[in-house]
Amino acid sequence: MSESLTFSQLALPEPLLRAVTELGYETPSPIQAAAIPKLLAGEDLLGQAQTGTGKTAAFALPLLARLDPAQNEPQILVLAPTRELAIQVAEAFQAYARFMPAFHVLPLYGGQSYTNQLKSLKRGSQVIVGTPGRILDHLDRGTLQLDKLRAIVLDEADEMLRMGFIDDVQTIMDATPAGRQVAMFSATMPSQIRAIAQKHLKNAQEIKIESKTSTVERITQRYVMLDGNQKLDALTRVLEGEEYDASIIFVRTKSATEEIAEKLGARGYAVACLNGDMNQANREQTIRRLKASQIDIIVATDVAARGLDVERISLVINYDIPYDSEAYVHRIGRTGRAGRLGKAILFVSPRERRLLRTIEHATRQPIEKMSLPTGEVIEQRRIESFRASLANTIEAKNLSFFQDLINDWREKLETTDADLAAALLFLAQKDQPLNVAKQFPEIREPHARGDRPDRPERSGERPARFERGDRPERSGDRPERAPRPRREMQGNYNTYRIEVGKEHGVRAGDIVGAIANEANIDSQFIGNIKLFDHFSTVELPADIPTEIFQHLKKVYVRKQKLNISVDTGGNSSGGNSGGERAERPAGDRRPSSAPAGAGPRPGAAPKRRTRE
Repeated sequence: MSESLTFSQLALPEPLLRAVTELGYETPSPIQAAAIPKLLAGEDLLGQAQTGTGKTAAFALPLLARLDPAQNEPQILVLAPTRELAIQVAEAFQAYARFMPAFHVLPLYGGQSYTNQLKSLKRGSQVIVGTPGRILDHLDRGTLQLDKLRAIVLDEADEMLRMGFIDDVQTIMDATPAGRQVAMFSATMPSQIRAIAQKHLKNAQEIKIESKTSTVERITQRYVMLDGNQKLDALTRVLEGEEYDASIIFVRTKSATEEIAEKLGARGYAVACLNGDMNQANREQTIRRLKASQIDIIVATDVAARGLDVERISLVINYDIPYDSEAYVHRIGRTGRAGRLGKAILFVSPRERRLLRTIEHATRQPIEKMSLPTGEVIEQRRIESFRASLANTIEAKNLSFFQDLINDWREKLETTDADLAAALLFLAQKDQPLNVAKQFPEIREPHARGDRPDRPERSGERPARFERGDRPERSGDRPERAPRPRREMQGNYNTYRIEVGKEHGVRAGDIVGAIANEANIDSQFIGNIKLFDHFSTVELPADIPTEIFQHLKKVYVRKQKLNISVDTGGNSSGGNSGGERAERPAGDRRPSSAPAGAGPRPGAAPKRRTRE
């Protein structure tokens, strides 16, 4: 259906068609072709489609078409499982509505300042995109009114179920007007999701899009197993040893884009960074330079690279492995577009092996293990590149002036042609030496320290709940559960102390949600949590970047600043009145001033998992 259909045939208003055209959209994807007419007609919709099929445009475009521009109150509510997805969906709405006057969209998610959110809510927004916990917080506080709501969308409903949000989703759905339109999208359709659909959707149209694969079939995917401190060396080897026209390197943080771009620039690469701090003019200028071959490498974050389509990009490098498969699909989709061939390389540490397997499972494609280019390979590549440049110069340039110089110098220096050519070659290759095989020692694959920090499979146990932030207690909350069974953990973890405890009404899910959102750490990387009266302890990977660690100090949970620090096991005046003591590795006596990222002592006993 979508192969012959165009967006202009979908009865969308002119401002939306204009935006779609500027964004480079030509023909709708199957989910868009099927969903847009039904949602335009005001029907409820249950859509089943995999990640990367264009679901956001499938519901955003028709719902925007039905928007009342004169009404500055929430008319559309989109629920998303993570703040990253909420931000992406909000940005998509803004892009599609760029030619709609007085349009406002507001993302609401945990960890974000309530003050800023309240100011934005008072100014008014027609579209609200948020995570269930924060949306419910605003409903409880009375700061979000949904009485004028025209439509509600549940995006990635199965993920919200998996993350423990389904009760919150039910509560929010019950708080919306009876006559609103409902659209639900889910990659899978478990019984709980089907039950919500039966309860809240009226005469819903059901669409199921079969996806052959979640990734581009013309992309060769490989990974390298290494430790974090080997990444920069590995990156330079890949850039030297791989054939590519232009490359994009994905990292997790804005500061990393600048740091890596600076280090690559010092090594002679034509490189620039792309991150969320750049204004649109600078972003467009960087992309123009990439298209014009003035730069060959972009170091970017996920959000900054959204929509980037440059034909030259033939290599994508995941310097930092993404925490979810959807981000991976979007990343490698920057290459191999429009039938072109592409390559994608993923850097993986031993403790990230399960993330690698998760990506393989989600994309239904194996990712092949590769070896880094050796010094001999890099040396040969440099020699071949220099020889090709030399051949092009001989063929294309007028060299008569230089030939006269050579003849003159040979006589004055009383040397041979071979010696003179060798000396000139030596001088020409100084910035990038050709004889480098011994300068690139072998990078050995690190010994596996276990696949942790991922959680082992649990049967019959409900996941911890996220995104609760500093939400006030509601009547009818269930009492705290009994402590869960302890279990052994592996991997390089630290125990940290945070200054919020039972007396503040905190729960393990509050802590998980705040850390997952503010530090961009997936819940599977958050270890044991112990709740005391006046403080709590939490186990996190030992290699948290300093900037993220410092940011976590300022995060609030239950109106208490975390003020996170490395736990020393002491019981300060704010400690547990019951005399309970947080467990930590035997022999671990680091002071609380120890820098973030300091790992446990070699030989430390394994920790045991518990949440109280």
